[in-house]
Amino acid sequence: MEPESSRAERKSNKRLVTMLVAMVFFMSGFSFALVPLYDIFCEITGLNGKTADGPVAVKQNIDPDRTVKVQFIANMNSAESWKFKPDVFEMEVHPGKLEETLFYAENMADVNKVARAVPSVVPGQAARYFHKTECFCFSEQAFEPREGKNMPLRFMVDPELPEKIKTISLSYTFFELDRVAVK
Repeated sequence: MEPESSRAERKSNKRLVTMLVAMVFFMSGFSFALVPLYDIFCEITGLNGKTADGPVAVKQNIDPDRTVKVQFIANMNSAESWKFKPDVFEMEVHPGKLEETLFYAENMADVNKVARAVPSVVPGQAARYFHKTECFCFSEQAFEPREGKNMPLRFMVDPELPEKIKTISLSYTFFELDRVAVK
Protein backbone atom coordinates (compact mmCIF):
# COMPACT_ATOMS: atom_id res chain seq x y z
CA MET A 1 0.00 0.00 0.00
CA GLU A 2 1.21 3.46 -0.95
CA PRO A 3 1.98 5.92 1.88
CA GLU A 4 -0.43 8.84 2.33
CA SER A 5 2.32 11.44 1.70
CA SER A 6 3.17 9.88 -1.68
CA ARG A 7 -0.47 10.00 -2.80
CA ALA A 8 -0.77 13.60 -1.67
CA GLU A 9 2.41 14.50 -3.55
CA ARG A 10 1.15 12.83 -6.74
CA LYS A 11 -2.16 14.64 -6.43
CA SER A 12 -0.32 17.93 -5.91
CA ASN A 13 1.89 17.26 -8.96
CA LYS A 14 -1.19 16.48 -11.08
CA ARG A 15 -2.80 19.74 -10.01
CA LEU A 16 0.40 21.66 -10.82
CA VAL A 17 0.67 20.06 -14.29
CA THR A 18 -2.99 20.82 -14.98
CA MET A 19 -2.54 24.45 -13.95
CA LEU A 20 0.61 24.80 -16.10
CA VAL A 21 -1.13 23.32 -19.16
CA ALA A 22 -4.11 25.63 -18.62
CA MET A 23 -1.74 28.59 -18.30
CA VAL A 24 -0.03 27.69 -21.59
CA PHE A 25 -3.41 27.58 -23.39
CA PHE A 26 -4.48 30.86 -21.79
CA MET A 27 -1.22 32.60 -22.71
CA SER A 28 -1.40 31.31 -26.29
CA GLY A 29 -4.93 32.62 -26.69
CA PHE A 30 -3.99 35.91 -25.08
CA SER A 31 -1.03 36.36 -27.44
CA PHE A 32 -3.34 35.98 -30.46
CA ALA A 33 -5.72 38.54 -28.94
CA LEU A 34 -2.95 41.09 -28.34
CA VAL A 35 -2.67 42.23 -31.97
CA PRO A 36 -6.31 43.33 -32.37
CA LEU A 37 -6.33 44.74 -28.82
CA TYR A 38 -3.18 46.73 -29.57
CA ASP A 39 -4.69 48.05 -32.82
CA ILE A 40 -7.81 49.20 -30.93
CA PHE A 41 -5.66 50.82 -28.24
CA CYS A 42 -3.59 52.68 -30.87
CA GLU A 43 -6.72 53.82 -32.71
CA ILE A 44 -8.28 55.19 -29.53
CA THR A 45 -5.16 56.88 -28.14
CA GLY A 46 -3.36 57.81 -31.37
CA LEU A 47 -0.21 56.17 -30.03
CA ASN A 48 2.36 54.36 -32.20
CA GLY A 49 1.73 56.68 -35.11
CA LYS A 50 -0.69 54.38 -36.89
CA THR A 51 -2.40 56.05 -39.81
CA ALA A 52 -5.57 55.14 -41.65
CA ASP A 53 -5.49 51.92 -43.70
CA GLY A 54 -7.20 53.51 -46.68
CA PRO A 55 -7.86 56.81 -48.39
CA VAL A 56 -9.43 59.60 -46.39
CA ALA A 57 -11.71 62.22 -47.91
CA VAL A 58 -10.41 65.67 -47.03
CA LYS A 59 -11.81 69.15 -47.33
CA GLN A 60 -9.11 71.72 -47.96
CA ASN A 61 -9.15 74.53 -45.42
CA ILE A 62 -5.68 75.97 -45.93
CA ASP A 63 -3.94 77.82 -43.11
CA PRO A 64 -1.68 80.22 -45.08
CA ASP A 65 -0.04 81.60 -41.91
CA ARG A 66 1.36 78.32 -40.63
CA THR A 67 3.76 75.71 -41.95
CA VAL A 68 4.65 72.26 -40.69
CA LYS A 69 7.76 70.36 -41.68
CA VAL A 70 6.99 66.84 -42.93
CA GLN A 71 9.94 64.45 -43.08
CA PHE A 72 9.89 61.28 -45.18
CA ILE A 73 11.81 58.18 -44.10
CA ALA A 74 12.19 54.91 -45.99
CA ASN A 75 13.20 51.71 -44.17
CA MET A 76 13.73 48.19 -45.44
CA ASN A 77 12.58 45.25 -43.35
CA SER A 78 15.65 43.31 -44.43
CA ALA A 79 18.73 43.66 -46.58
CA GLU A 80 17.01 42.06 -49.53
CA SER A 81 17.48 43.07 -53.12
CA TRP A 82 15.42 46.27 -53.04
CA LYS A 83 15.92 50.00 -53.40
CA PHE A 84 13.41 52.11 -51.51
CA LYS A 85 13.63 55.86 -50.93
CA PRO A 86 11.57 59.04 -50.82
CA ASP A 87 11.75 61.48 -53.73
CA VAL A 88 12.25 64.33 -51.21
CA PHE A 89 13.35 63.97 -47.61
CA GLU A 90 11.27 66.83 -46.23
CA MET A 91 8.67 69.40 -47.22
CA GLU A 92 7.28 72.55 -45.63
CA VAL A 93 3.50 72.30 -45.94
CA HIS A 94 0.56 74.51 -45.05
CA PRO A 95 -1.99 72.65 -42.92
CA GLY A 96 -5.16 72.07 -44.91
CA LYS A 97 -3.42 72.01 -48.30
CA LEU A 98 -3.36 68.79 -50.31
CA GLU A 99 0.27 67.86 -51.07
CA GLU A 100 1.91 65.22 -53.23
CA THR A 101 5.27 63.48 -53.26
CA LEU A 102 6.74 60.22 -54.54
CA PHE A 103 8.58 57.24 -53.15
CA TYR A 104 10.74 55.09 -55.40
CA ALA A 105 11.02 51.33 -55.09
CA GLU A 106 12.98 48.96 -57.26
CA ASN A 107 13.17 45.17 -57.32
CA MET A 108 16.88 44.46 -57.81
CA ALA A 109 16.33 40.70 -58.16
CA ASP A 110 15.86 38.59 -61.28
CA VAL A 111 12.47 37.26 -60.12
CA ASN A 112 8.99 38.73 -59.66
CA LYS A 113 8.34 40.02 -56.13
CA VAL A 114 5.52 41.50 -54.07
CA ALA A 115 6.03 44.04 -51.30
CA ARG A 116 4.03 46.22 -48.96
CA ALA A 117 4.83 49.46 -47.16
CA VAL A 118 3.71 49.98 -43.58
CA PRO A 119 3.45 53.63 -42.43
CA SER A 120 4.13 55.17 -39.06
CA VAL A 121 3.91 58.80 -37.93
CA VAL A 122 6.03 60.47 -35.25
CA PRO A 123 5.05 62.04 -32.94
CA GLY A 124 2.28 59.50 -32.45
CA GLN A 125 -0.32 62.10 -31.53
CA ALA A 126 0.13 63.67 -34.99
CA ALA A 127 -1.10 60.47 -36.71
CA ARG A 128 -4.75 61.45 -36.35
CA TYR A 129 -4.00 64.75 -38.12
CA PHE A 130 -2.07 63.24 -41.03
CA HIS A 131 -4.54 62.29 -43.78
CA LYS A 132 -3.59 60.30 -46.89
CA THR A 133 -5.91 60.46 -49.89
CA GLU A 134 -3.70 58.27 -52.09
CA CYS A 135 -0.87 56.03 -50.94
CA PHE A 136 1.10 53.08 -52.23
CA CYS A 137 0.78 51.69 -48.69
CA PHE A 138 -2.94 50.99 -49.21
CA SER A 139 -2.18 47.90 -51.30
CA GLU A 140 0.47 45.35 -52.16
CA GLN A 141 2.93 46.35 -54.85
CA ALA A 142 3.94 43.80 -57.51
CA PHE A 143 7.30 44.15 -59.27
CA GLU A 144 8.77 42.34 -62.22
CA PRO A 145 12.49 41.51 -62.24
CA ARG A 146 14.60 44.70 -62.14
CA GLU A 147 11.45 46.88 -62.25
CA GLY A 148 11.43 50.27 -60.54
CA LYS A 149 8.36 52.38 -59.76
CA ASN A 150 7.61 55.89 -58.62
CA MET A 151 4.77 55.47 -56.15
CA PRO A 152 2.60 58.49 -55.28
CA LEU A 153 1.63 59.75 -51.87
CA ARG A 154 -1.06 62.43 -51.60
CA PHE A 155 -1.63 63.80 -48.13
CA MET A 156 -2.82 66.70 -46.04
CA VAL A 157 -1.90 67.82 -42.56
CA ASP A 158 -5.11 68.71 -40.74
CA PRO A 159 -5.32 72.38 -39.66
CA GLU A 160 -6.45 71.08 -36.25
CA LEU A 161 -2.90 69.76 -35.63
CA PRO A 162 -1.82 71.17 -32.24
CA GLU A 163 0.33 74.30 -32.62
CA LYS A 164 3.13 72.77 -30.54
CA ILE A 165 3.80 70.16 -33.27
CA LYS A 166 6.16 71.74 -35.78
CA THR A 167 7.59 68.60 -37.41
CA ILE A 168 5.96 65.33 -38.47
CA SER A 169 8.00 62.32 -39.59
CA LEU A 170 6.29 59.85 -41.90
CA SER A 171 8.20 56.60 -41.96
CA TYR A 172 7.53 53.65 -44.24
CA THR A 173 8.95 50.20 -43.68
CA PHE A 174 9.00 48.21 -46.91
CA PHE A 175 8.33 44.48 -46.43
CA GLU A 176 8.80 41.82 -49.06
CA LEU A 177 5.88 39.40 -48.97
CA ASP A 178 6.44 35.66 -49.26
CA ARG A 179 4.34 35.12 -52.34
CA VAL A 180 5.61 35.72 -55.86
CA ALA A 181 4.10 38.42 -58.06
CA VAL A 182 1.85 37.06 -60.79
CA LYS A 183 1.21 39.30 -63.76
